[in-house]
Amino acid sequence: MNDTPTRARAFEESEDAGRNPTANPTMGEIVARRFGRRELLRGVLATTAITAALGPMALASSARAAAGGGPGFDFEELEAGVDEHHHVAPGHDAQVLIRWGDPVLPEAPSFDPMAQSEAAQRRQFGYNNDFVGYFPIDGSSGHGLLAVNHEYTNEELMFPGAAARITREGRLGYLTRELAMVEMAAHGGSIIEVRKGEGGWEVVPGSRFARRITASGTVMELTGPAAGHSRLRTGADPSGREVLGMINNCAGGVTPWGTWLSAEENFHGYFTGELPEGHAEARNYARYGVPGNSYGWGRHVERFDLAKEPNEPNRFGWMVEIDPYDPGAIPKKRTALGRFKHEGANTILSRDGRVVAYMGDDERFDYIYRFVTAGRYDPDDRAANMDLLDEGTLSVARFDEDGSMEWLPLVFGEGPLTPQNGFESQADVVIETRRAADLLGATKMDRPEDVEPNPRTRKVYAMLTNNTKRKADQTDAANPRADNRFGHIIEMTPPGGDHAADRWSWDILVRCGDPSIAEVGATFAAGTSEHGWFGMPDNCAFDAAGRLWVATDGNSALKTGRSDGLWAVETEGEGRGTSRHFFRCPVGAEMCGPSFTPDGRTLFLAVQHPGEEDAQGNEGTFETPATRWPDFEEGMPPRPSVVVVVRKDGGVIAG
Repeated sequence: MNDTPTRARAFEESEDAGRNPTANPTMGEIVARRFGRRELLRGVLATTAITAALGPMALASSARAAAGGGPGFDFEELEAGVDEHHHVAPGHDAQVLIRWGDPVLPEAPSFDPMAQSEAAQRRQFGYNNDFVGYFPIDGSSGHGLLAVNHEYTNEELMFPGAAARITREGRLGYLTRELAMVEMAAHGGSIIEVRKGEGGWEVVPGSRFARRITASGTVMELTGPAAGHSRLRTGADPSGREVLGMINNCAGGVTPWGTWLSAEENFHGYFTGELPEGHAEARNYARYGVPGNSYGWGRHVERFDLAKEPNEPNRFGWMVEIDPYDPGAIPKKRTALGRFKHEGANTILSRDGRVVAYMGDDERFDYIYRFVTAGRYDPDDRAANMDLLDEGTLSVARFDEDGSMEWLPLVFGEGPLTPQNGFESQADVVIETRRAADLLGATKMDRPEDVEPNPRTRKVYAMLTNNTKRKADQTDAANPRADNRFGHIIEMTPPGGDHAADRWSWDILVRCGDPSIAEVGATFAAGTSEHGWFGMPDNCAFDAAGRLWVATDGNSALKTGRSDGLWAVETEGEGRGTSRHFFRCPVGAEMCGPSFTPDGRTLFLAVQHPGEEDAQGNEGTFETPATRWPDFEEGMPPRPSVVVVVRKDGGVIAG
């Protein structure tokens, strides 16, 4: 067993690095106020507690489901479990489309895990694929582009001998400049062209659209209110308008005009060193957990060393907009959408044509955000939409105990966002988005990850992964469980479907975990089988029919007796709150990036860090991974990969 923390576990342990110091109410406190703490503490399965979590409509739906009603999906459920392979529901096929190290750009060398180099990795598919977005070519569901994030690297699984060296020399000390540059090249993103032929889906070689975006070799433009501000200026960029690369890009989104939104999440971990004594950014960085000291890049690349470039962290933690159809287009970090640990950004149009983006800040006790553009989307003029995300109103969510919620605008000069509190302009507000939201009294959430609108019902769903740090006196209406190990899903409803409105209502769709264990307090509908429940919701997607699909991060043999995977969750009607198991990851892997083609007949999934941990909780290494998925060849490490799922008869996924 390797005692060195895995990269994913290191990130999990550092998720409190920017711990929210405010006394703002938590979601658990709001639940308790709304329904009575005494009843909640008396027993998690008390009728009042279940009603608090689900609401009368959900309880009625659960009863109807038990009486024979079912979810709006038509597939034979997959059995939950843990093994070395991936599995998909009967009647479907799941094939690996592209793996870490496979060619993306022309003249990419064959993958050689024993002789990795920066030059090779810049042309090959990167590591730990997370978000996947499908962009049709000529409107086709059988020919398009995939935009894929490469979130982070697992050195123990990537490099021969790394685990032993890390144990001996430490995570920062073992890293050479050569390995650091390979890691930086493995971050970022890939754009590949894909086509469905007689033999199934394949990557189009030599595509004119193919692109690798990296942390070290891709110049990006800073736009919006923070662009050019003195707090973003460095020795390499005295203008404060140009930054090299993007890091820790987790989930993302697709805009109505067909661009890729890529979310910089745990950027704090890449910085080492110390700020000069008395530096003005000390309070700002403390709120974000900078420096995180998870990577040793700063020992070889000066801009990641705070002592040498103290403003560099302010250039990360943004939403990045990229045009997948133009490989020469400069990616743009849209500062108007705020700076925090972005999980993703998912969009929908308001009633008046403005674009609305929803975002989660993935840390315990942090917030859910919304951005509404100032301008309106023009479906007939793509070029006119390309800078819509530079102007608009960023807001943060407050959930109230009466079942209402309010979007609180983060606007300089309004309320506490004034020079008296250290804000001199809107640039300061977006650079210190978390502190601005603290002052407005936003509700502290249980790790908000994907926040996605349903295009059919226009309701919005937030995946709250977990929060084991929440105590009993910190529970509230929207975060009702102390020691919340399994997470829950929040449902938010705009009045009349108007996403620009400020006053909404909210409910809880499901509280996750094993419903058969009373202490867990899970509230899946009664129609959910022993295989259908899950814990730790993370990414999500809606298909063309408006059905919710939930991907998980954190399930394991030790925690839930099952691997991470994909579940189909009913949100409306008789089956509301019913969940069914559809796809299962290989052991140690996380499920990411569900993305459908417009016709609903193809589903793309990202399998991240396979082999990181075995069924007994032992951490995998390059030499002894928990699985050698997907190649299963001796000497070949496990390889994060994108998987393509189709129905065997060619029909719509899941019926």
